[in-house]
Amino acid sequence: MSPRKVTNWIEGFVEVTDNSEAPTAFRKWTAISVIASALQRKCSLPWCQFEPFYPNMYIVLVGPSGCRKGTAMTPGLKLLQKLGIKLASNALTREQLIRELCDSSAGRIEVGTDGKPSMHSSLTVYSKELTVFLGHNNDALMSDLTDWYDCDDIWVYRTKTQGSDEIRGVWVNMIGATTPMLIQSSLPADAIGGGLTSRMIFIFAEGKEKQVALPMITPEQEVLYDCLYHDLQDIYSMRGKFGVDDGFVDLWEQWYMQEGVKPKFSRNTRLEGYTERRGMHTLKLSMICRAAMGNDMNISKRDLAYAIMLLEEAEEGMPSVFKGFGANPKSGVMAKMMDMIKDEKQIKFMSIINELWMEANGLELQAMCKQLVGMGYATITKIPIAGTTRTEDLITYKDPTK
Repeated sequence: MSPRKVTNWIEGFVEVTDNSEAPTAFRKWTAISVIASALQRKCSLPWCQFEPFYPNMYIVLVGPSGCRKGTAMTPGLKLLQKLGIKLASNALTREQLIRELCDSSAGRIEVGTDGKPSMHSSLTVYSKELTVFLGHNNDALMSDLTDWYDCDDIWVYRTKTQGSDEIRGVWVNMIGATTPMLIQSSLPADAIGGGLTSRMIFIFAEGKEKQVALPMITPEQEVLYDCLYHDLQDIYSMRGKFGVDDGFVDLWEQWYMQEGVKPKFSRNTRLEGYTERRGMHTLKLSMICRAAMGNDMNISKRDLAYAIMLLEEAEEGMPSVFKGFGANPKSGVMAKMMDMIKDEKQIKFMSIINELWMEANGLELQAMCKQLVGMGYATITKIPIAGTTRTEDLITYKDPTK
């Protein structure tokens, strides 16, 4: 492998896509998924006694329509297509996906450090409309994806009429995009918090990052894009086992024992499953961070610190993904009301009614406002209505950090 042309592939990808309206977080985690797609099951981290970790991740970009999720993902997709990485078809049935995963092993024979050949079935799901890919309450497919995340040596699929498919060296990497509303409508409530969603890294943005009238690539960015492709070829050539140095071990022990299962949202029931797998996510991400910065497969303290920083940045927005998701049928309306109050800082109750009247009646909205006061999220004061002797309610946002 030739020397790298970019110091940090992730930051280089963010730089080359800077002249776009897509949020930085979306572009950054697209880069992470692209690196994972190139590493495939060829690389691993021997960690548990009988269970190595592999650098696959399930990344979901979440934001309202128009926040440029697809814009962030497109440059990464073009790089993977140019490199010839095996990608799943955009629209297919569960059975077709299993067949594609089975077929992905064709010609994928790797010789390990022990000299023994092994087969890997590596496939990346790259879906700009993730809920279309998953389908509506498709429990069988979600169960399969849950199984595949752990990269079993052998996975068997049996049918009543066509025998069975045996897939060796399972490895599935996934990046997709969706909206909070589509998550609510397509995923069963009991799937949130455990199972598949506990294996996902949700990257949330409230909207596009900036206005860009001319989102064209500059000559300097074209050069950088070519450098990124050159380095991605090197990443694709990496194979074997990652190691760790003493600095990694020291930082890992300190972080894992003190912070590993204590993110800021540790009491959020929707993210309990994620919290329990936080350490695994960090180790997978550490391999990707090492690959982003060089061909040497020895993970350092710096790589781990970078992985922790990336994960903690992502975690800032994770609670917002499920803000309107709950057993209460009006929880979505409550979430919208909270956003309105936070955005406006002060808003008249009548303005809330005018905005949300199709989703809840006045008494329901009034009860929600009182609930927000009880939660310490807002205050209500009476203000006079101009030209009358009557008053109306003014809702004021109460910053929970102050």
